[in-house]
Amino acid sequence: MLKLTTTRLLAVTLLLTAGLTAACGKKQPAMPQQGPPEVSVVTIQTQRVALTTELSGRTTPYLIAEVRPQVGGIVKKRLFTEGSDVKAGQVLYQIDPSSYEAALASAKANQARAEATLTTVRLKAQRYQELVQIKAVSQQDNDDAQAGLKQAEAELAAARAAVQTASINLAYTKVTAPISGRIGRSAVTDGALVTASQPTALATIQQLSPMYVDVTQSSAELLKLKQNLANGLFKKGAANQAQVKLLLEDGTPYPQTGTLKFSEVTVDQSTGSITLRALFPNPQQLLLPGMFVRAVVQEGVNEQAILAPQRGVTRTPQGAAVAMVVGAEEKVEPRPITVVRTVGDSWLVAEGLKPGDRVIVEGIQRARPGTPVKAVPFGAAPAAAGQQPAKPQQPAASPAQQPAATQQTAPATK
Repeated sequence: MLKLTTTRLLAVTLLLTAGLTAACGKKQPAMPQQGPPEVSVVTIQTQRVALTTELSGRTTPYLIAEVRPQVGGIVKKRLFTEGSDVKAGQVLYQIDPSSYEAALASAKANQARAEATLTTVRLKAQRYQELVQIKAVSQQDNDDAQAGLKQAEAELAAARAAVQTASINLAYTKVTAPISGRIGRSAVTDGALVTASQPTALATIQQLSPMYVDVTQSSAELLKLKQNLANGLFKKGAANQAQVKLLLEDGTPYPQTGTLKFSEVTVDQSTGSITLRALFPNPQQLLLPGMFVRAVVQEGVNEQAILAPQRGVTRTPQGAAVAMVVGAEEKVEPRPITVVRTVGDSWLVAEGLKPGDRVIVEGIQRARPGTPVKAVPFGAAPAAAGQQPAKPQQPAASPAQQPAATQQTAPATK
């Protein structure tokens, strides 16, 4: 029994050995030879770029006036609706005018008395002027008469001034709006006692159209901007082109465009910043005083800007910016570059790149310095495995060829 089992095992072993030998005798198919790795590139070209800065700030009324009484008395009536629009000269409060009407009547009576006195004194002075010529009166009496005439004229002038003062005080019993705008809540009600030039305002009026926007910029950024202007990297636009756009608190763009009016000449010592003021039309009164907004301020224009996609720029351990470029003989070259700032999704390059350079934006992991690669325009379809890749079509416009007004950069990695 043992001999039979051993014989069977030996037969199976011989069969398996023969099969393996036959299989090893067949030729294995050759592996397809792979070409250089494929990378996506963006061709650098110059373009006109308007450089902007986004700054935070708050809205400020174009005009603001606190309404205060100029005479004292009891408020008889409030003549406006809180929160409504008022016009300049519109009556807001009526103060009890009784005492001021009496003061005006008394001043007018004093004026009439002074006029009557002046008439008598003038006639006497005229007669004395004639009599002194014939020595009918002494020179002293004539001098007294002439002095009395001047005194009477002065008393009449004072009486007329008193009448004018009384008339002004009576007019002040009607508290009017000094400017046109939106009036807030009233600090007093009917029957309240008010005094002239009191510290508490009766109400506040604010003109909301147009509206100021005050934003702050650090002095370091302003200094850097001036250096770039001096070096010729930027060109300052004309005064009528200093336009400002606005973003509301929720990030919504404000439909109206403003203009930059002035920048503060003194740096705030506590914050190290300066204040910029822009003026925005506000026909719908969408902007309200005190709102937090973000202003997009145009700083300058670069007519020959070179933009490199951020995804094609890496950093060394020391922090220096490096772009991988497909250079001569289709080999990868690391190119140190100097970047100034971001513009959208791109870097504004000051040194290191020139028009025509091909910056690698995809396949950087396969792009070793000095190794040959196959460069295709960014966005072209990859070639199928084992087939000759078709000649890629040139895209309509590379990210660096977009116009400045609708500038786009390389999209995010898919």
